[in-house]
Amino acid sequence: MNQRENLLALLRKEDYEFVPVEFSLCPDLVRLYQEKTGSDLPYEDYFELPWRNVDDIRIPDRTEEYRPYHPNLKEGGVIDLWGIAHEPGSEAAKHMTYMRCPLRGKSLEEIKHYPFPDFKNGDASHQAEQVRKIHEKGLAAVGNMQTTIWETSWYLRGMEDLMTDMLCDPETAEYIFDAVTERAAIRAAAFARAGVDIIFLGDDIGMQHTQMMSNELYCQWILPRLTRVIAEIRKIKPDIIVFYHSCGFVTPFIPYLIEAGVDVLNPIQSESMEFSEIYRQYGDRISFHGTIGTQTVMPFGTPEEVIQKVHENLDIAHGRGLFVAPTHLLEPEVPWENILAYVEACKTYPVKEKLK
Repeated sequence: MNQRENLLALLRKEDYEFVPVEFSLCPDLVRLYQEKTGSDLPYEDYFELPWRNVDDIRIPDRTEEYRPYHPNLKEGGVIDLWGIAHEPGSEAAKHMTYMRCPLRGKSLEEIKHYPFPDFKNGDASHQAEQVRKIHEKGLAAVGNMQTTIWETSWYLRGMEDLMTDMLCDPETAEYIFDAVTERAAIRAAAFARAGVDIIFLGDDIGMQHTQMMSNELYCQWILPRLTRVIAEIRKIKPDIIVFYHSCGFVTPFIPYLIEAGVDVLNPIQSESMEFSEIYRQYGDRISFHGTIGTQTVMPFGTPEEVIQKVHENLDIAHGRGLFVAPTHLLEPEVPWENILAYVEACKTYPVKEKLK
C-alpha cells in the first residue's frame, strides 16, 4: 500500500499495513527541525506525512476594500480574504495574533452591505491538477476548510455579538450564518469536484471542560447548516471522507456530528475527553484522528511516555479507525525528542498482529 491507500483503509476501518505519521509544527519548531536534520525538505516530506492540502478557490485580493473596517489596525497587522484582521501580539505570543472582527457592533443593514468574499466567481481551475499531482506521489488529497460555519461567523461578528444575535436578534444571526454557509458549500463542492479524498471541516464548539453552547442552540443554528454542506459534497463525491475538527469537550455533540455525516472526529483532546470512553460509545459509528495531548504528554512527558500513550490509544481502538496524532499544532515547548518518539511509536506499532 502507498500512503494514500493505507490512510484511506485505516479511516474506513479496513485492513491497513502501517500507522501513518501526522503532525503540524509551529514556526519555532520548523526552524528546530531544519537545525536538527539539516534537511532542505519540508518536514511533511521528511517524515512522510500521508496527505497534502489542495489550495482553496482563488479570489481577488480585497484588502483595501476591507481596510475601512479596521481604522486602527496596528503596524504588522494583516487582513485576510474574509476581511478579518490579525494583529501581531507581544514577543511572548510567538506566532499567535489578535483578531479584529469587522462586523462587531454593526447593524443588520450595515452587515447586508458588507463585501463577503465571492467564491462563486472565483477560480478553481488549479484544484484538479493539484489533486492529480498529489495522487501521483501516492498521497491523499485534502480540502482543508476547518473554520466552516460557526467560527468564521463569529470571527466576522465577534463571539459576544453573535451569541447575543442567536438569542435576541435571530434575523441578524440568520443572515450571517447563511452568508457563511453558502460560501462554505461553494468551496466544499469545488474540492469535491476536483476529486479530493478527504474534506476537513470544523468549528470549535467545545471549551476545556464544557460545551460552548447548548445542544438546543447547536441544533437550531449550526447542525442544519453543517448537514447541508456535507450533503452538497456527497452529491458530487459520495465516497469522500469527512473530517470534523473541534477542540475541547464535544462529547454531547458527537451524535449530531454522526447524524450530519461526519466520518472522522478530530482531535479528541485528551485533557477534555477520555478516548477509551468515547471509543466505547461511538467507535462503531465513527473514526478518530488525534488523541495525543499537546497540553500534556507531548510537551511535558518523557519520550517513553509518548510512545506508551500512542500504543495505548491504538490498542483501545484495536488498531482500527484511529489516525493517531498530536491533538493540535506542536508549540515551542514540545521537545524534539518527543516528536521523534511519536514518530517511532507509529513506526513500531505491530499493526498486522493487532488486526488478526
